[in-house]
Formats: sequence, structure tokens, C-alpha cells
Amino acid sequence: MRHVQRRARRAGAALAAVLTWAGLLAGASGCTGEGGRGGLDRMLGKPPPAAAEDVIRVSPRDGARAVRPDGELRVRVTEGRLESVKVVKSQDAQEAEVPGRISADGRAWSPRDGRLGLAARYTVDAVAVDGEGRRSARHTTFTTYVPEERFIGYVSPENRSTVGTGMIVSLEFNREIADRAAVQRAVRVTAEPAADIRPHWFGGTRLDFRPQEYWRPGTRVTVALRFRDVEAAPGVYGLQDKTFSFTVGRHQESRVDAAAHTMEVRREGELLATVPITAGAPKTTTYNGKMVVTEMLELTRMNGATVGFKKKNGKGEYDIPDVPHAMRLTTSGTFLHGNYWAPADAFGRENLSHGCVGLRDVKGGASDTPAGWFFDRSLVGDVVEVVNSKDKTVAPDNGLGGWNMDWEEWTAGSAVE
Repeated sequence: MRHVQRRARRAGAALAAVLTWAGLLAGASGCTGEGGRGGLDRMLGKPPPAAAEDVIRVSPRDGARAVRPDGELRVRVTEGRLESVKVVKSQDAQEAEVPGRISADGRAWSPRDGRLGLAARYTVDAVAVDGEGRRSARHTTFTTYVPEERFIGYVSPENRSTVGTGMIVSLEFNREIADRAAVQRAVRVTAEPAADIRPHWFGGTRLDFRPQEYWRPGTRVTVALRFRDVEAAPGVYGLQDKTFSFTVGRHQESRVDAAAHTMEVRREGELLATVPITAGAPKTTTYNGKMVVTEMLELTRMNGATVGFKKKNGKGEYDIPDVPHAMRLTTSGTFLHGNYWAPADAFGRENLSHGCVGLRDVKGGASDTPAGWFFDRSLVGDVVEVVNSKDKTVAPDNGLGGWNMDWEEWTAGSAVE
């Protein structure tokens, strides 16, 4: 009888393995295809997991602007429990984690100090686990009220950060700047050792600074904002008077060949590895050109509806709640990230995504996969260049794409002669 039970258990395990593999294959479609979990749940007769925004409720809502200082900041779950919550406040070029705690029952997170800061940007990253052990992740942002007739510049990178050699200093203003020359004169970017650093305006709300070539490793860059009492538009004055700095780390540049399905990773000019990848499918190709890593997330949700990939019913063509090792390359939604749902033999052979660059990974992410290996060796500010894709070159203001402009064109974007 025991032998029969053991055989039954082995048969059940084998069936589960087959179903898991079949589910992954059925859901495989690269960066922006559906994940394998929903397909497997349907095959096993289980209801699909709820969308992350239905499981993890964040207040204020994602994308909210001009939130009053007495607005409620709260994260809660409708089922399961919160595994982790990280809230970061960016204000006057300073970044600080907001202290808070998860309730004893795991259902809610609240800050220690309930009052929000003025003229600040808040980022919320929350991970929840449901009763089936499935993880969901939400990434939301909101900005708080800026006093009337004031302008604010949100700056990247963060104070005291260490970045890659391709980092571009970027200021995003909360309102249109009419007197660009006055505002530009109030910003000073210097480097040690010295470098020729020039500004470039993208429209009236963004001002970027970079040197002619990539920063030298070890450079210390200082940014001084002297906006207080500067009139950016009639009756609109600056609020900030702040100095911050960051350090440039080692030089690493990666080259993605979309036709060869490979990525060469070079550190200080030496080849570290050639990694198999999957890039954008023929109908949803990956941008060519130089892109800079601007954000690194160990786990994030990707929903096609947020970047224009919608079905007829309005829902996203894909909705993957737990994409591992995600590194943002463009504002429009191009990531280089781990992919656990595509067939293993697709990497290095076939392009399957909706525009992202995928590296082989496992569900939940692991450091010994190609995606984990690359993530652990990357910095915000590293350059990833895509070549041989049947797409246009990424726009210079889509993320930190300014390295795709030559020096003459870049310097022509200054508001000061």
C-alpha cells in the first residue's frame, strides 16, 4: 500500500511539473506578454490572482499631484498580508526613507509622522503575499502641494549617490519656465577633476547637464541650486537654495545586439560576459541608441495598459505582477529585466518582447541567473546601447537619452549665449 502511495505521489509531482512547464510555455511572450502564473492557475482550476491595484491599495492615488500636507499616506491590502513597504520622499534634491510600520495583522502600513512634506515627491514600493503564497508588487508615486506662485526643480541623481559614468544631471520643473536663462544661471554643475559641463533644455520644464564624453570614474559632481527669489515667469519665484553632490563609480557599458540576440557587458573596456537576450518582437521592436539606467527595482509590476498595449476590452495585453531585476531605460516604458516566463531556448535565439530587453531569470529572481548577475553588477547611470534593431533611435528626452545627440546639437540647447 505504501509503495502505491509513493507511486501516486511521484505521478502527481510529475504531472505538476508538466503542467508548470506547459503553463510557462503557454504564457511566454517576452517582456510584455502574460506571465505563466495566470495560465497555470486556469489549468489547475484556480481563480486567477487579483490585479495588484486591487490587492494593494495606496493612498494618495498613483500619479496624484498637489496633495495637501494633511493628506493621508497609507498602504493596505484587501487580502493576504503586506510583506514589505518602502516609502521614499524626495525634497530639495534630498532623498529619505519615510519611517513607518506594518500593523500586527499585516494588513496595513502607516507612517510614523502622518504629515506630508510640501513640494515633495513620494515613491511607494509595496509587496504583498496572498493566501496561496503568490506575491504582488505595486510601484506608485505622487507629489505634494507647492505653495502658490512658486516653482520647484526635482533633481536626479540623488544626493550622495554613486552612479555610472553615463549619468546625466536632470531637473524636472513642476511648471513651465518662461525665463529659461534666469533659471539656468541659477544652476551650477561642477566636477572634480574638472570637466566641461553644458546644459540643454527639453521644452520649458526640463533642463539637463552633461559633459562632452562620459564622466571619468571617480569624479565628484556638485550641483548648486540657487532658485530662491529667481523669477521663472511673471510673479512665479523659486523656493530652493540647495547644494548636493554625487560620485561617479566605475565605467560599465553594455551593448545589446537585437539581431544577434546578445548583450556584451564591458567594464573599463574589458569584456566581462556575453549574455543571451530576447529583445522586441518584429511588431514591437526595441529602440536603437544609447539609454541610461535610471531606476533599479528588484521586483515590479508591468501592465501593458500603462504604455499603450491594450486589448479591445481596455485591459492590458499583459499584466505581470512580479517582474524581477527590472532596470528602467526610458520614460516610455523600456526596461532591461529578468524574464521567467519565456522558453529557456528563446534567449539568444528569438525576439519575443513588446520592446524591452529580457534576460533569463526565475520567478522571484535569483542572483545566479543572467538577469541576477547583471543586476548585481549594475548602477543607476550605466549605459545600455541597443544596435541592429529595426526601430528608430530613442528620443534624447525619453529617459536620459541625451548621449544620442552630438556635442554641437547639445550645446545649442542652452538658453544663455
